[in-house]
Amino acid sequence: MRLGIISALAEEQQGLLEAMESPYKLIHAKREYTAGKLWKIDSVAVLSRIGKVAAAVTAATLVEKFNVTHIIFTGVAGSADLGVRIGDVVVADSLAQHDFDASPLFPRFEIPLTGLSRMPTDRELSLKLSLATRQFLQNDAQVHRGLIGSGDQFIKDRAHLEALKDALPDLLAVEMEGAAVAQVCHELGIPFAIMRTISDNANEEAATDFMHFVQTVAARYAYGVIQNFCKSLT
Repeated sequence: MRLGIISALAEEQQGLLEAMESPYKLIHAKREYTAGKLWKIDSVAVLSRIGKVAAAVTAATLVEKFNVTHIIFTGVAGSADLGVRIGDVVVADSLAQHDFDASPLFPRFEIPLTGLSRMPTDRELSLKLSLATRQFLQNDAQVHRGLIGSGDQFIKDRAHLEALKDALPDLLAVEMEGAAVAQVCHELGIPFAIMRTISDNANEEAATDFMHFVQTVAARYAYGVIQNFCKSLT
């Protein structure tokens, strides 16, 4: 296994780079890739930056240039369900591009020529990531499994969220990268998993809650979960 670890923001990966053994860095396509070993697992960590195009470029580069065999995306998201609270974690079973609409040529959300409106994650990898998350959280918060929606929009008002929820009733969280990584991995045949820590409620307070959470909590979650995940593989 060679594990690719993607986050959108530096705060979401803080600590992982310091934990990497014998690291070396390479700048490619305006991104800094750090390769080495994380708890004995050959790994490459990188910041994708924000948005679906940025995430897709990064995921494809990890596979084509750095020869990763598995990908995990770790970061934060807004809650899209009353049962999913700030501090909880959602590990995706599938991902949809909630802002994709090629109708009437194709059904809403369906990615043309794939026949899929939802990209399924790798079952075994997602299960291991869920177990690693539960081990880290213990009884402090909940781990949810289900649908995550991605779009090139920061969801920050209730009306927008309610419209998405009407269209995708089982939606648990919203973010800006995961479904793009999912499509790249689907097309390249790479097992992947997506973990999102809930930073806000995707409402009018989202921007304030998001920045505070990213700066104070996100890195701790990512470090603890990835540590448990890597150790479970050895």
